Amino acid sequence: MGTGIYVRVSTEEQVKEGYSIRGQEQKLKDYARIKDWQIHDVYIDEGISGKNITARPEINRLIEDVTNGDVTNVLVFKIDRLTRSTSDLIYLVDLFNEYDCTFNSLMESIDTQTASGRMFLKIIGIFAEFERENIAERIILGRERKVNEGYTLCSHTCSYGYDRPNGQKIQTINESEAQVVREIFDWYANQGIGMTEIARRLNRRGIPSKKDSVWRTSNVKNLLRNNNYMGDVRRYYEDPSKAYTVKGKHEPIISEELFNKAQHRTAKGKRISPTKRPKEENYFAGFLVCAQCYSKLHPHNIYKTLADGTKKFYGNYECGNTEIDACDASSMSTTRLENAFREYVNRITDFEDGDSIHIHEEAQKKQENSRLIAEHDDRLKQLEAKLREALDCYVNNTFTAEEYRKVKKRIESDKKAISSELERLNIEAEDIVDNKLEIATNFKENWDALANTEKRIFLMQFVEKIVVLAERTGKNQYFNEIKIHDIVFKGMKN
Repeated sequence: MGTGIYVRVSTEEQVKEGYSIRGQEQKLKDYARIKDWQIHDVYIDEGISGKNITARPEINRLIEDVTNGDVTNVLVFKIDRLTRSTSDLIYLVDLFNEYDCTFNSLMESIDTQTASGRMFLKIIGIFAEFERENIAERIILGRERKVNEGYTLCSHTCSYGYDRPNGQKIQTINESEAQVVREIFDWYANQGIGMTEIARRLNRRGIPSKKDSVWRTSNVKNLLRNNNYMGDVRRYYEDPSKAYTVKGKHEPIISEELFNKAQHRTAKGKRISPTKRPKEENYFAGFLVCAQCYSKLHPHNIYKTLADGTKKFYGNYECGNTEIDACDASSMSTTRLENAFREYVNRITDFEDGDSIHIHEEAQKKQENSRLIAEHDDRLKQLEAKLREALDCYVNNTFTAEEYRKVKKRIESDKKAISSELERLNIEAEDIVDNKLEIATNFKENWDALANTEKRIFLMQFVEKIVVLAERTGKNQYFNEIKIHDIVFKGMKN
């Protein structure tokens, strides 16, 4: 009997309840030896909650080994080590039965080969899920109590201007960031400087934001709305119907007067406007992506009155990040953009020696993708072998638990990176050559005959995005060459 030993413990359980991976594993190994069961493998999910099975790599590996027939008996320390969800528990038990895999729980003495054992298992699962829901309720109540006592939750990260080291309940002022906060409020509330200009100033000075290196208008707006800076703690601030604030235990960075002055200006500047829709001439709006920073390009419309009284449209597009000095890409005129678009489409449909140049390029790309996919598959197999080798060393006491965790963490990190790249390569390897040619031919034959509104409809039907860049060829920003790096077409084959 090939026995798969599954052990799991969350960080909270290990601290509060005294569970340990090593303790569970050793007891289960001893039990398997007493029963004279051959151990196929040990599956360890460490520091992971039992609320579902999707986010646990080791239980999914166990399921795969059960379906492959490598594991015919599953042994756990307690039912809730396997899962705390009744639906997942029933799914796993049905799966085990389907593949003639028995199930045993050391603490509950359960044997799923009997009807009473299966019934008892479901009852245990119901109580395990009930306990999980109770834990979730206690966490919510704990957070409510923490806020009401004046402590900031810092659920994801501290507000810009504050730090809260591990083990510290009250956040402390980060003086270098706090000085920036004071400047932002002064610029906005006292000097009347707009949010976009504030973001631009911060980016020019090379001041990083809390989460990334670039300040955006939205970052500034959220900072100005955060009453944390005047010493309050907020709860449910994203839901106005439930939101409330209490006085916090942390030190304020700005005065209440300055904060309220900023809120007054924000409220005064609010205006209700209808949903913006692209003007007839802006049929490329929403499809253009900057090849330099991958931000969206936005249209800017210019109308000039000619000598005869008629108005002429001079539209152009600019990268959204240029407003905040986070990108230096040049603007591009709609006319020249359309010419570059037409040339790109023509290149796809141009034939040479009876074959499409673009199709030939795609075929070469596919061949290279196939080679890379094979290399990545081999690398994954090698990492799996190393992981099993490390596990054997741990089981045979060659590795300590700490050594095994370090090796496992490094290998899992490498596997994750390779799997991500493999997924990308597989997507690129899909057969889209014929679709591209078909769509490009359709564009070439019909584009010039379409009205502006029809061109937009055409783009909405066939195009995901157009990656483009205006590359400067002189000192003047208008002397540039527009290059389309890629057009991502919508697939036409299901």
